[in-house]
Amino acid sequence: MNTSLDAKRVTSEALPVVDVSGLSSSDPVQRKAVGAALRTACLDKGFFYCVGHGVPQGLIDAVFTETKRFFHQPVEMKMLYEKSQVSKCNRGYEVLGGQVLEAGAPPDRKEGYYIGLELQEDDPRVADGRFNRGPNVWPTDLPGFRPTMSAYYAAMRSLSELLMNGIALSLELPEDYFEIYKRDPIATLRLLHYPPQRENAEPNEKGAGAHTDWGALTLLLQDQVGGLQVFDQATDGWIHAEPIAGSFVVNLGDSLAHWTNDRYKSTRHRVVNSSGHERYSIPYFYEGDADYEVTCIPTCLKPGEEPKYAPITVEGHLMKMYKQSYG
Repeated sequence: MNTSLDAKRVTSEALPVVDVSGLSSSDPVQRKAVGAALRTACLDKGFFYCVGHGVPQGLIDAVFTETKRFFHQPVEMKMLYEKSQVSKCNRGYEVLGGQVLEAGAPPDRKEGYYIGLELQEDDPRVADGRFNRGPNVWPTDLPGFRPTMSAYYAAMRSLSELLMNGIALSLELPEDYFEIYKRDPIATLRLLHYPPQRENAEPNEKGAGAHTDWGALTLLLQDQVGGLQVFDQATDGWIHAEPIAGSFVVNLGDSLAHWTNDRYKSTRHRVVNSSGHERYSIPYFYEGDADYEVTCIPTCLKPGEEPKYAPITVEGHLMKMYKQSYG
């Protein structure tokens, strides 16, 4: 069996490396320079390596440590936190094969853990039954899990908001263009464990099926095992997004494609863990204010061009995509 599923191997330079440290500068020239670099990446494949992000390496290491501690537990321990049994808002453990990201393909060969914004039951957003709003589920036998993931979640939110400023600059929009979108964002942290690709795998079985992401940005922390593959429209093939230490892999989701009438790419990607080793990755999905209506940015339309996508709220789009993915 070809466990790489015919992925075309290219160098890591196939995806650009963008140093985003200039977005924190008081000098508008430096911020605009990062915006220009982001524009190049967004017009190409919509994927880039993010460096100069300022997230402490100690926090990153702690996140991987706690992630492995959770998934190394016996199945019966993990099942105590199985999300359909313990949460009304999609928080907690997701069993191996619990999601189908690629229509017509076998279930994804991964297990996961969902974490979101911590809200108590008496919060109006929870009381009103808003989608994916509520308290997290925290393993009681791992004392370092909650503080580590809470700190990391906060760091990812801050970095995502900074990147959205850069995206605005990349589109030659005011730097605060997305402020309302950032007001009360739905954002999801997922801890993922991919066993090695099976020798007796079903046809078209993968760690994660080919898909696009649903929100604005995904910030992926991946280990050194590799396995992320990005579709390259220019060659009609798949390229390997090789791990680069100290970086996040950032990709654009559907919201930015819809905003820009597909000028910016929400690119299909997948995971094939052909390494023979366990793979761990930690994506943070930044999806914006639930009530925000994503509609085409007028300056992204050419003269006489019509929007390709009807306006839809963030919450409406997420509900639609969760239904497709989980049935």
